[in-house]
Amino acid sequence: MTWNLKGQLYESCSCNMFCPCWFGVQDLMIMDQGWCSGLLGFRVHEGSSDGLSLNGREIVLAVHWPGPTLFDADGTARLSLDDGVDDDQHAELESIFQGRKGGPMAVIDSLVSAWLPTQRAHIEVTEDGDTVSLAVEGAGDVRSTLLRDPGGTTFTLRGGGFITGLGLEEAELAPSGSRWADAEMPHGFETKSGARGHFAWAG
Repeated sequence: MTWNLKGQLYESCSCNMFCPCWFGVQDLMIMDQGWCSGLLGFRVHEGSSDGLSLNGREIVLAVHWPGPTLFDADGTARLSLDDGVDDDQHAELESIFQGRKGGPMAVIDSLVSAWLPTQRAHIEVTEDGDTVSLAVEGAGDVRSTLLRDPGGTTFTLRGGGFITGLGLEEAELAPSGSRWADAEMPHGFETKSGARGHFAWAG
């Protein structure tokens, strides 16, 4: 029962830059609005589970925490898988990204009390310079734009709760303008904070 995934992760949430979760210190993890909603987009470049190829798959996780902290573990979440997945890939990706096979997503699962049914949807990926967007048909999009200083240098985070918890070595700051509308989620939301990085997971 072995699996591995390598790819790109895009994070965005409703808090302001900087998202307090990046720091990984419980006393600092205060939600800007008294609640937090977020999106995680994943582009799997290489991956397999028990010999089944997962190359090229696109996944988006939407999650809402009512507050006052993440550690109340009262989140509501849903996975969207790209509509190119077959039934076997659907089952494996759902198991991995809902944390049932261990790995970094088990941390997210420990903070979620309700998983809504996983959906298949057309996910369109566009790249325009420093901006990457994963648009999920019928729901919204995850948008990530690299933050640069006047000299063109990006801002990079290493270590900390968000970075370590999601199995990244580092992440580049990437403010978001994502939006989400799912009638079964507690409410629609827009995001402002964001980061992105490369992940390499195994279990």
